[in-house]
Amino acid sequence: MKWVCNVCGYVYDEEEGDPDNGIEPGTPMDEDFVCPLCGVGKDDFTQEE
Repeated sequence: MKWVCNVCGYVYDEEEGDPDNGIEPGTPMDEDFVCPLCGVGKDDFTQEE
């Protein structure tokens, strides 16, 4: 599942994770997730399929 930040456009793909920011592949986005680029929380992301 992919999530797109509504503020800066950062894309988080749960399958790929974000190794550059210490997030292992397969890590689901949780309620504490913070965008590594602009700092907003999960509420400011839109889910894509």
